[in-house]
Amino acid sequence: MLVYPSTGEVIRAEAALRQAGVRVTIKGPPPDLRQGCDMVIEFPLLEEMRVREVLAERNLLPLRVAVAQDHLLEPVSLYHVKELGDYVMVRAANMKITVDRRDRRIVNVSGGGCPDVPFLADALVGKTLDEAPEPRSLGQTLCGYALQLAFEEAHRQCRG
Repeated sequence: MLVYPSTGEVIRAEAALRQAGVRVTIKGPPPDLRQGCDMVIEFPLLEEMRVREVLAERNLLPLRVAVAQDHLLEPVSLYHVKELGDYVMVRAANMKITVDRRDRRIVNVSGGGCPDVPFLADALVGKTLDEAPEPRSLGQTLCGYALQLAFEEAHRQCRG
């Protein structure tokens, strides 16, 4: 796991690693690793040398690289999914998106404390998951990033 002091650095490191073809997942840090940011980047241990190389090339060195050796260091999923009849609500970090499974229409966006949340909600609510723009294309805040994660998980939850 890669531990960074800020969300912006996590976002930049994730993008650099994905661009380099490294499989990564964003998760919540275990309690022992919380250091200023409530996200860590999980990657396959066998790719550690490649990960360090990519990050060094881009000057994105983490505060710490930790190995999940026991259950106390297991990262936690950022996603929480709640079934509400024909609707599914997905929460990622502090942002929530609710989708009508029948037609994949986004019926609500909420959460966060960033100034762009009303703008993001206005851009998404009423559109289907296929019609709606990706939240990452609309904003650069932590809330926009978390909403992007929730949006992607809503896609997975509402397949077919």
